[in-house]
Amino acid sequence: MRKFSVLVLILTLALFSAACSSNNASSTDKSGKTKSDKEITIVIDQNFITLDPHNAGDTVSIYGIRSMYEGLVGFDKDMSIVPALAESYEISKDGLTYTFKLREGVTFHDGEPFNADAVKANYDRIMDDANNLSAKRSLKFVDSMDIIGNYEVAFKLKEPFSAMINKFGMVPMISPKAIEEGTKYIEANPVGTGTFKFVEWKQGKTLEVEKYADYWGGDQTNVEKVKFSPVPENGSRVAMLKTGEADFVYPMPQQNVKEFKNSKDATIEETPSTIVRYVSINTFKDPYKDLKVRQAMNLAVDKKAYIQVVKNGFGHVLDSTMAPETQYYGKQKSYEFNVKKAKELLKEAGYENGFEAEIWGNTSSESVKGMEFIKQQLAQIGIDVTIKSMEEGTLSDEIYTPEKPEDAKVQMWYVSWSPSSGDADGATRGLFSSEYFPPNGANTAYYDNDKVTNWIKEANASADPKEQEKIYNDIQRTVYQDAPWIFLASDVNLAGHSNNLEGVYVAPDGVINISKAQLK
Repeated sequence: MRKFSVLVLILTLALFSAACSSNNASSTDKSGKTKSDKEITIVIDQNFITLDPHNAGDTVSIYGIRSMYEGLVGFDKDMSIVPALAESYEISKDGLTYTFKLREGVTFHDGEPFNADAVKANYDRIMDDANNLSAKRSLKFVDSMDIIGNYEVAFKLKEPFSAMINKFGMVPMISPKAIEEGTKYIEANPVGTGTFKFVEWKQGKTLEVEKYADYWGGDQTNVEKVKFSPVPENGSRVAMLKTGEADFVYPMPQQNVKEFKNSKDATIEETPSTIVRYVSINTFKDPYKDLKVRQAMNLAVDKKAYIQVVKNGFGHVLDSTMAPETQYYGKQKSYEFNVKKAKELLKEAGYENGFEAEIWGNTSSESVKGMEFIKQQLAQIGIDVTIKSMEEGTLSDEIYTPEKPEDAKVQMWYVSWSPSSGDADGATRGLFSSEYFPPNGANTAYYDNDKVTNWIKEANASADPKEQEKIYNDIQRTVYQDAPWIFLASDVNLAGHSNNLEGVYVAPDGVINISKAQLK
């Protein structure tokens, strides 16, 4: 009888141990590392620059921020506007007043309530000149904000602005309590309303977020924790997906796509993209001031070869200033590869023997490869290019710190752009208006054309879609002919994920969305 009791006790302890193991489930990937079965790792190619949602301009920082924050409205998988913290909105007939009815029962991750006062606190922070926040550009046309009730607010514009509702989607809401703590606190302690909340950011290494149990939208995900890890080297990201150390990889290197064709463990997703690849040319500097020089540079670069060599065939020749997926895209007659004509133009410009040049870019494998390709192509017409590769944060400082065009040291910048607001204005104003030279915007070519700047204003003020389309076509045609960029390609988004992960996707603007991540 005593032996039987001991046996029962042993079996009971064994079952209890198994239950505990099940409740604290973990798995070991092929690399030997252990993680919770409810935790995923997303491997990306660059570091986050900032987690301040009102001061982020790069795509990587934006999707880190969107994992924790929400705006009054948001974007769906196709970049269409959808309700978020506002359950509905109305636009007045004259296009000057935007009224939002706010969701009730929403709390920030620190327990603070979301209401009209919270919206006002965010608006005041953004519009304060002393804070010098990039989000102010999204609200440039807003004249005032009024609280109508605890859960209703209205924004009044100075003038009609056709892309305004999209811009509201670019302005996340921060907890008023965090705002009171100041900018330094916000940069290191994100407090939003999203499906995931902040855990830890080890700059240059990892960003960790965890599921927010009191999310207003209910149980959207069964993932308890997400870790973002920046890994610039292509081969390392691929290896991590193969071993299971990474659950989601973006961008997936084009040259490795075939390796996963028949994989039982991972899947490659191809999605449309609004991302464009180009080389920004500083038109304020000699010899780049000369249109013939810039056109010669475009003719000297074989865009189809670029797509094959650098993008492994995944992409399309950039035949406008924006990608075909972008609102009001208008196809232009592209610069056909023609070394002979390029040399003739350089000779006419007084640079028969070429000149020395410098190109900047970040440290990712693809950027380095792209810059090497540009160097080789321009060498055909006597332009001797030196490559200067920098970590993303350092590069951003070098590009955007100069107060005046005269202070800018950049000559050429190998870069990409995507309108995260999903509209034509986002692909145009900050890049080509003379009012948006750094540090005010991303017109890093210092492109200055009064017609284009005025057209941009006219397009924004118009409420007629047909008129907007005509104006944006005029803008695209003029800018493309003026060649402030070497126009390269528009992307195809490539991401790889383990077959037991669903719901994580890359939007057309290159932003990773994790809000509805599901592990099978």
